[in-house]
Formats: sequence, C-alpha cells, structure tokens
Amino acid sequence: MTSTSVSSGTTRTWIRNPLGVFTADDSPGAPDARGGIVVEGGVVAEVVAAGAEPATPVDETFDASQHVLTPGLINTHHHFYQTLTRAWGPVADAPLFPWLQRLYPVWARLTPRDHELATTVALAELLLSGCTTAADHHYVFPAGLDDAIDIQVAAVRRLGMRATLTRGSMTLGQDDGGLPPQSVVQGLGTILADSQRLVETYHERGAGAQVQIALAPCSPFSVTTDAMRESAALAEALDVRLHTHLAETIDEEDFCRERFGMRTVD
Repeated sequence: MTSTSVSSGTTRTWIRNPLGVFTADDSPGAPDARGGIVVEGGVVAEVVAAGAEPATPVDETFDASQHVLTPGLINTHHHFYQTLTRAWGPVADAPLFPWLQRLYPVWARLTPRDHELATTVALAELLLSGCTTAADHHYVFPAGLDDAIDIQVAAVRRLGMRATLTRGSMTLGQDDGGLPPQSVVQGLGTILADSQRLVETYHERGAGAQVQIALAPCSPFSVTTDAMRESAALAEALDVRLHTHLAETIDEEDFCRERFGMRTVD
C-alpha cells in the first residue's frame, strides 16, 4: 500500500528512493541510504541501499522521489516566548541592552495563554524548517506564569518535538544594578526549588527521551554570582545540563569588567 504521509507507531514505513540523501556520515564504509530508510516505532529501523528493497516487509511506502532526506535539524538555543515580539518596531534596530530594557516591561505582561501560543508557533515554525529537536531558554517568570515550563512541556508533547527546556532565572533586577525590572526577577530559593521540581517531574533520560530539563541562569548581568554558582551546583547534583548567555556583546563585556573586574568567560 502507498501512503501520502509517514506513519508513526509500530507501522513499518519505507521512505523510498529519495531525490537526495544527507546522512551526516560521509566516512568510508558508511551505509548507502540512496534507496531510503525504513521507520518503525519512531526510529530508523533499516537503511536501504540504492536499487535494493527492505530486508523485512513493510506496511507502507512513501514516495520520496521529490524530496531530500536529511536527519532532523537541531536548534541549540531559542526563546519561544519572544516569538510574540520579534517584529516589534520600536526595538527592531536596537543594540542588546536597550533592546532588553524596552522589551522587559512588555514581557512582564506575558500571560499563560500568551506563552502557550508563542511556544506552539515557535515549535510549528521549527518543524516546518526541518528542525525536530530544540533547546529553549525561558527565564521570564512574571506573576501568574509560575508554570511556564509546564506549559512548554505540554506543547512539545502535543506537537511531537524533542526538546531540552531550560528553567531559566533572573535574580538581579534594576534595584540591584541589573537590567530587568523587579517584576520579572525571583528569589534564589524559589528558583532552585522549582528547578528541582521540574527535573523530578519531567526530565527523561536515555534513548528515546523526548523532554529534558536543564538549568539556565540568564546571564552575568541578570543573576547574582550566588545564583550562577548555586544553579551550577544543583545541575551537577541532579545530573542535568547547565545553560546561559555568555559574551553576547561588547556591552556585556564592559558590564562584567566594571562589575566583576573580569571578562565574561572568566
């Protein structure tokens, strides 16, 4: 039988005779996939050589003669929530620090529904571009959006992506010399407790993991040194990854030299 879409589940689907193949493995002896691949249970079960057929019978075939077959692309850093403001005119050409200062008050009004829509749109755009795995850095938690990462987990599962969702944080508000307004920063105890909750609730390990959680103090100019240090310690204790912004602009470099007496990476 012939299908117009690739099936999931335990159905064996042969994505047959693609126009071109990119396997990310051009080493000598790499499998010849010019005849396509067989997908079963959401994974590649067999690679088919040019002119050959699958060794085991398939349930469906997909004619890929007008398609190029590639591995799913991976996006290692995103801000799903910013999808809603990326075309906002007043900040279109602003440098990083003024851009953030103008947008933080806007992001401080983010609602759960806004966040759900932004995440869904971002994931859909990624999928349409061929990206099947993404890492998102969410660090804005205004009042009423305490479950921001929970919302993202639900959206990822609904759309079938793979994602590392980072529990970001900001502790250094304007009152303490930082850039973000006080309404979007949190206490370190709140951040660490929620980070542990999210890891224990959602983090998946091993082959086939769809959702993973990482910890992500936002940047040297929006978290305290204690927050950066304690986040790193908790990530190590929970055996999850650590993520942050680092050395994005000369403004950040100047800020770190002035505040800490050292460059960003140091």
